[in-house]
Amino acid sequence: MTLRAPFFYLVLATSAAHHACNEKADDTVRGGLSAPPDAFVTANGVRLHYLDWGGTGPELVLVHGLQDSPHIFDHLAAGLSDDFRVIAYARRGHGQSDAPADPYDNATLVEDLRELLDSLGIAQANLLGWSMGGNEITEFAGKYPDRTIKLVYLEAGYDWSDVAFWEAFEQIPIASEPDSASLQSLAAYRAWYQAHFPSTVTWTSGLEAHLRDITRIASDGTVQTIPNETVSEKLLASLAATGRDYARVRAPALALYSSTLLDTDVSDPQRAHAITTWEQQMIAPFRRASIERIRRELPGVVVSEIPNTTHMSIGLVSEETVTATIRRFLLESQ
Repeated sequence: MTLRAPFFYLVLATSAAHHACNEKADDTVRGGLSAPPDAFVTANGVRLHYLDWGGTGPELVLVHGLQDSPHIFDHLAAGLSDDFRVIAYARRGHGQSDAPADPYDNATLVEDLRELLDSLGIAQANLLGWSMGGNEITEFAGKYPDRTIKLVYLEAGYDWSDVAFWEAFEQIPIASEPDSASLQSLAAYRAWYQAHFPSTVTWTSGLEAHLRDITRIASDGTVQTIPNETVSEKLLASLAATGRDYARVRAPALALYSSTLLDTDVSDPQRAHAITTWEQQMIAPFRRASIERIRRELPGVVVSEIPNTTHMSIGLVSEETVTATIRRFLLESQ
């Protein structure tokens, strides 16, 4: 098994064809709600960046995927803040958070989350993990059951240490990283990023803030992506080494799955065929086995597939369906 960085581009780069994408971001994230101001807290010896959308209901803490930032949740937060106090943070090595040399194992990331909650005075919380975030919320719930209300796996109900997953990605039929020309300026990187973003997603001010959080501009104007390659490789190693222990989880759980991992709606027929074939032969068995396992090992888990979504678009499109499903699950009494 070969670990490659950056992993994020493997699930992001869903198409080589450009699609219509607004060059100017929407003035607001959704429904007139703007992102909150940047805030920081020191947790587990690391300065972590977080966003707090407020709200008067129970806390809902959002844990992003690999190579994301808290702003990837602007859409979801806008749809959930009426019923919950919504908070998202950048894990170590990501966005505006500190990037220490070590460690990046899952146990350390979970302690970062615990100390974040301690620093914010949160005794109990609902936890939502997207993609890699499923590792942290699973271990946190198993280690701190009294502090976990409910769990939401947003395209995160997978054991990323499964060899079948990595074998599939060794054969992924898409370009996975920006070339040097795409890193010559923020404008060039934005164009690459938008061209490879799921075609159903509209560019917003939240995504623009997200883009700026996952980049650093060097003195010569070139773009450096965050996390850097060294951190990304350590996080990939953590993914490959972290098996899921669902048996320790006592909190009620909701597992939301996209209809496909990658965007199969691309303009090039040959590429579309290659992606579809890969999905059916390589990824579909892994996804089916993952769903069967989570049903088996998390008794009572609610499993729902969100149609016409991908791994990267599920939290950015079909907002009413996704937020309504999450809200209903979190608010219902046990």
